[in-house]
Amino acid sequence: MLAPDDVLLRNLTDDLRLAHLLADDADSLTMSRFKALDLHVSAKPDLTPVTDADTAVEEAIRRTLGRARPRDAVHGEELADTGWGPRRWVVDPIDGTKNFVRGVPVWATLISLMVNDEVVLGVVSAPALGRRWWASLGGGAYAGKSLMSPSPCRVSAVTELEDASLSYAEVSEWVEAGQGQEFVDLLRTCWRTRAYGDFWSYMLLAEGGVDIACEPELALHDMAACSIIVTEAGGAFTDLDGTPGPLGAGAYASNGRLHEAVLAALRPDAD
Repeated sequence: MLAPDDVLLRNLTDDLRLAHLLADDADSLTMSRFKALDLHVSAKPDLTPVTDADTAVEEAIRRTLGRARPRDAVHGEELADTGWGPRRWVVDPIDGTKNFVRGVPVWATLISLMVNDEVVLGVVSAPALGRRWWASLGGGAYAGKSLMSPSPCRVSAVTELEDASLSYAEVSEWVEAGQGQEFVDLLRTCWRTRAYGDFWSYMLLAEGGVDIACEPELALHDMAACSIIVTEAGGAFTDLDGTPGPLGAGAYASNGRLHEAVLAALRPDAD
């Protein structure tokens, strides 16, 4: 992995402020459409739902970035990639769209910036929960309602799977990935298991509320912001092969102390 260029990172504080402003605007849009009687829902080619709020948020973020960072590339869940170069913003306008559609308040806007394929900042904003999390490379991870009211995030100190709390999304995903038995065995080993799902699993991990969070099938926009918040809180975030970062398929995240045990449980035949 290429190390980010110092020149490209010199305005990281300004970039983080911008990411919070983007999140503020996204929160206003999503909350205005949450539980709206005229919410429009359609199915994407992969049969997952997309709402008018998803597209409106991503369009708004892209417009602001086009003015504030016209030289940066943008990758989002709903619209085609734009721009090129070493700086790339990654956007998931609503992570947890199924919850959003059903009126469940567990959803968030995920915004991150990558430099040379390394995530250098991330913001996860969940306005219906009244929570926001953020992190920057080397700057630590925090939770609060804004940059002006930060509380540091730190992962747990649990060292044994038998004492660990594990959060996931759906068991069926592990079955479809051919790891159903391994995952069920891991669930049985852990002290406590709950399907908090989506971004919330990783934010609870960063705050020390759970010790392991994993999903077998995720895209870059699902993982980028979550990955830096977990790692800056002291945890580990890898793909299914154990490679650090959000560029692979799926995510294994832990407090770091449990990571090798999780990898061994879910990849028993790996060298």
